[in-house]
Amino acid sequence: MRIGIGYDIHRLVKGRPLIIGGLPITYDKGLLGHSDADVLTHAICDALLGAAGLGDIGTHFPDSDPQYKDISSLTLLTETCRLLTEKGFRIVNLDATLLAEAPRLTPHYPEMQTRLANAMNIDAADINIKATTTEGLGVIGKGEGIAAMCIAMID
Repeated sequence: MRIGIGYDIHRLVKGRPLIIGGLPITYDKGLLGHSDADVLTHAICDALLGAAGLGDIGTHFPDSDPQYKDISSLTLLTETCRLLTEKGFRIVNLDATLLAEAPRLTPHYPEMQTRLANAMNIDAADINIKATTTEGLGVIGKGEGIAAMCIAMID
């Protein structure tokens, strides 16, 4: 068994869609980034790549490369899983935490799990998603951004 940890954070801005776990979420702001800035999916990619000893998301999908401009992070996740499969790894499970003051994310967990599982070709039951606030502290607490952390186990 191998374990990897992933973390991502993006700034919330007006005029961008909010995509988390591959799911568009109705909100007055979205996450700023080169791709769709899906913090949850990025944290998952980093956790999987780390567990496999394959570097990080920026190494494989650099924000300096125009082919990744506005790309769906689910596409990046599918490619990440292809890299793991090439190396003979299998995803055992993922545990992820979102850090956000708003919007409320709990109602979206089942659809996020489904979309993520489809992109990784695994069972949605092998993905756990939860969220917390930062009790008004820091940039997340001020509503300036959203972050995600993930631990992945592979074998």
